[in-house]
Amino acid sequence: RALIFPLLIRAGKPTPFFTFVLAFLFCVYNGYLQGRSLSNYAEYPSGWLKDPLFITGFIGWLVGMAINIHSDHILRNLRKPGETGYKIPRGGMFEYVSGANFFGEILEWFGFALACCTIESLAFALCTLFILGSRAKQHHQ
Repeated sequence: RALIFPLLIRAGKPTPFFTFVLAFLFCVYNGYLQGRSLSNYAEYPSGWLKDPLFITGFIGWLVGMAINIHSDHILRNLRKPGETGYKIPRGGMFEYVSGANFFGEILEWFGFALACCTIESLAFALCTLFILGSRAKQHHQ
């Protein structure tokens, strides 16, 4: 998402380069942390992929990703070309939650944490909740 979404945006406020670099570094470090945790330290029993925790987490991750992608699509298509001003998104999870894109990403990473059952994945899910939760609250207001 960090690489694809910015390329799909048609117009809008430019992102400051420093903000882009910080976000990029965070994604690289988090990817390294998650990958290292799963490949070097996490130990799973042979039937883990059939365990209810893994299945529930995987479904949560998949549903969260679908909500996130669909919500981003709605947000990208809010305005017609050349149109400016604020618009309230409609459709999908926006009918239930004002920050549907944030909700989808939070669900996605809590599903990931449940599927992985590592302290690193839980830490990332909690960071996502606190950061995106505060952004969602600002957007709602």
